[in-house]
Parts: sequence; structure tokens; C-alpha cells
Amino acid sequence: MSEQLSLTTTIVVSIGLAFVLGYVAHRMRIPLLVGYLAAGIVLSPATPWFIGNVDAAQQLAEIGVIFLMFGVGLHFSLKDLLSVKGIAVPGAIVQITLATLLGIGLGWLLGWSWSSGFVFGIALSTASTVVLLRAVQERGLFETTQGRIAVGWLIVEDLAMVLTMVLFPVLAGFLSGADGGDEQLPNVWLTMALTLGKLATFVALMMIVGRRLIPWILHVLAHEGARDVFRLAVIAIALGVAYAAATLFDVSFALGAFFAGMILSESSLSHRAAKDVLPLRDAFAVLFFVSVGMLFDPAVLAENPIPVMATVGIIVFGKSIAAYMIVIAFGYPRRTALTVSASLAQIGEFSFIVAALGVGLGLLPKEGQDFILVGAIISILINPLCFLLLDKFSHATATVVSNAADPQPAMEERGTAHTSLRDHTVIIGCGRVGSLLAEVLYARNVPIFVIDERHDLIEALRDRRIEGSVGNAANSLVLNAANLPAARRLIVAIPGAFEAGSIAQQARTTNPNLTIIARSHSDASTAHLTWCGADYIIMGEQQIAEAMINHLNGSTSKEQNTTT
Repeated sequence: MSEQLSLTTTIVVSIGLAFVLGYVAHRMRIPLLVGYLAAGIVLSPATPWFIGNVDAAQQLAEIGVIFLMFGVGLHFSLKDLLSVKGIAVPGAIVQITLATLLGIGLGWLLGWSWSSGFVFGIALSTASTVVLLRAVQERGLFETTQGRIAVGWLIVEDLAMVLTMVLFPVLAGFLSGADGGDEQLPNVWLTMALTLGKLATFVALMMIVGRRLIPWILHVLAHEGARDVFRLAVIAIALGVAYAAATLFDVSFALGAFFAGMILSESSLSHRAAKDVLPLRDAFAVLFFVSVGMLFDPAVLAENPIPVMATVGIIVFGKSIAAYMIVIAFGYPRRTALTVSASLAQIGEFSFIVAALGVGLGLLPKEGQDFILVGAIISILINPLCFLLLDKFSHATATVVSNAADPQPAMEERGTAHTSLRDHTVIIGCGRVGSLLAEVLYARNVPIFVIDERHDLIEALRDRRIEGSVGNAANSLVLNAANLPAARRLIVAIPGAFEAGSIAQQARTTNPNLTIIARSHSDASTAHLTWCGADYIIMGEQQIAEAMINHLNGSTSKEQNTTT
């Protein structure tokens, strides 16, 4: 009963405090994750207000990572992953190597053994899945070169960490210099071969069996019309594949979920699946940041300020500079290099796992684990500032880039597909309603620009020479791509009144003369959209009722004429 109470208390208090401090962060116009981390720090064992279970919070946070990676897979095709393998694979390997060497160097200065420095450097070399993907999603970068490189780089790092965690127990004797360590070396190659073999088997099963089985299951359930069962199936697939990947093939939960989502992305039901997973993903992602904050011990920062700052320096500057130089060396633009380096300027969940494993095997001193935890929290707090500086750099160079001879590289430099259309119509959401509107306007030769979260849909529109951008239009960086100051009208065709209101409000601020048309499903939603600046609001149920009434009136008139 006490364990259940502890778990319940952890969830309730974590979510409640994250809401309060997240709202404070929003009002202060700072990243929400700062509020979530602050909630964790307030609840940490180092403070007198601690009421919860750190282990339970971390396990719940791991579920959040699973849903997050599943959602990323839904928007990230195998073609996108293979398109960046030429830089993601060598780039990640070189960056991991350089970060590990920096860790060994700092360990040597602190008087540690080379093996402790090696484990320390490995833990500092990998970025947080949650932080990186959240940054990429918020800025609508999935469709861009830099976004694909950053996510591909992350996947390679995760694979490297999986291999590392398998090999560490085998290499523990050799790394620690204990007697008999050399005798274990022949087992290393065998262990590595088995690990790679399991990974290859998992990928092959997903490509051959999962590619057919998973979409088929969801299509059958969709045709059955059981919405709740369909939603439950999506959750079961995400969790089940992740669990099977970890227990049967020694692949991480995150990578298993990513492959499941990537397989499902080829199905026409991927957008519906993404919507069903989204609420759970966001809720558990909040728990991840709270759980990270719970690990923070202010005493470490006070007692060892110089080693902590050196650790943060390796994470934020050492890794970033290495990534920047690698991307530039491969011939990519400066904007791409800066985006990738900013994305990797933090550490997270895999770093904690590697550090705990190192301490358990006697390879890493406890203070090394403390430095990693504090370094992770500080780097996660700093990471949004890196992107803010990057955004300011983008705005400062946008004029120069837009005057370049080749307009396509200019789009890549800015990170989103900004349009040069004028007097055009912007459509937000190209589902059942938006797609019909787009077809009518296209047939009338009206210039249109579409924003939707489905990569495949935007690609199909571009094949027909219809401009569009992938992302959540509630994000100003995504919405700015539509060139609203020069637009004639905005049609918000998405059903959610909260996001639709945010979009309308931003659009009205950007262009006071813009005609804004939105859809609604209730009187409350209509009032909210009107307050946010929408000019015309169509309530679906009301229009259907009016059409039915007109039909009834017409039928009644016919009946009366027949009787007469």
C-alpha cells in the first residue's frame, strides 16, 4: 500500500507542481522545460519538501521516452534516415571519440584512473533524446536537412550507447586493471558480434514482418470502427515493440519504439496514430524533466564548482565545437552546422544509465556520477538559450541569405521552407476539411500555402507544385514560413480550438488586415476563436443541422404540393 501511495503521490505532485512552475515559466517567456526542471528540484531528496519516489518517476519518464521516439518514428521515414547516413554515422563516431578524450583529460586532472575518465567521457558524449527531439519538433525542423542530420546523429549515438552498455560488464576487469582482465578480451569480440547480430535481427524482423503486420492490424481495427480499441492498439504496439526490443534483442526501449513508429509511418493511418499518442507523450515527457530535476543535489555544485563547470564546458562547448567542425568539414552550410551543434549541446537519459553502470562496476567514482547529473541539468537549462541565439543569428542573416543566387539553399539555411507568395491563402491542416478546400482553391488557380504535421502529405502537395511546410502551426517559427504579412486570408482547418486560437492570435498580430476563417464544434470554441481574432467561424454541427432543416423544409413543400 505504501509503494502504491508513493507512486500515486509522485505522479500527482510532479504533474501539479510542473503545471504551476511551467505556467510561471510561460508567463516569464522562458522555455517551459525550465519550469519542469524547477519542479523536480523542489521535489528532490536534497530539499525538505521531498514527497515522492525518484525511481518511480524515472521509470515513468522512460515510458515518456518510448512514446516520444514512437512519435518521431511516425514522422521520420527510412528514406530520411538513410539520406543522412553519410554524415550521421561518421560524425557521431568522431564526436563520441572527441568527447570521450575530453572526459579522459578532465579525469586525469582530477586524479582519476584512465578507465574512470573513459567511462566519464562516454557518458558525456551522448545527447538526450527528449531534449533534442523536443527542440527539433518545436522548430519544425523534421523536414529540413539539419533536422534529419540531428535525428540521424542521435540514432547513431543511441546505438553506440547500447553497444557500450553491453560491453562494459565484459570489459570491466580489463578497464579496472584487475587480475584476469586480459583473459576476458577474447570474449569482447564474441559479445560485440552477438550484440550486432541481435540488432540486425531486430531490424530485419521490423522491416520484413513488422512492415506488413503492424499496418495491417491497425487497418483492420480502423475498419471495425472501434476508436477506443484502435487507440489502445497504438499504445500497445509502441510499448510492446519497445519492450520486445529491450528484452529479446538487447536494443534500447527508445530505439525499439522509434522503429515501430517508422514502420507505421508508411501507413495512411499514421496521422491518426500520432494524434492518439500525443497526449500521453506530452504528459510523460513532463515527468522526464521532473525526474531529472529530482536528481539535482545543490551541494555538489557548492563543493566542486570548478569540476562541475569543466563538465558543463565539455557538454556545451566541447561537443558543440566538435559537431560544428565535423558538419562544416562535410561541406554543409554554417546554419546546418550550428543547428546540429546546438541540438547536441546537452546530455540526458543514456548518460545517467552509463554513469550508474560505471559506478556499479567500480569503474567510475561516485563524484563522477554527481558531476554528470549536475552537468546534465545545467546543460538542459542552457540548451534553449543556444537555440534562442541560433534563432537571432538566423534573423540577422535572413536578408543576406534570401538574396543568394540559389533560393533553395536559402530555405535550407533558414531551416524552414519560407514562401515568397503574395496575396495567397494559407491553409492550416490538410485533413478531411483542409484537403477539400485546397482542391477547390487549386482548381481556381488561387495561390495557396499549406501547413500540416504530415511529412508525406506535404511532399505529395509539393509534387503538384503546391507550396507547404511540415510542422505545428501554433509554433511561430513554423507559422512564419507562410509569409502572413503578404497573405490575403488564413483558413484554420484543424479541429482543436486551443491550437486554432493560438494560430489566429499570432496571425492577427502579424497581419491586422488578414481575413481569418476557422472551424468550431461548440459555442465556447466559437467565443474563444472570436476573442483570438478570427473573422468567420463555421460551426460544423450548426451547418449540418441547417442543411437538414432546409432538406426537411423542401421535403415538406413537395408533400404539400403533391397533396394539393
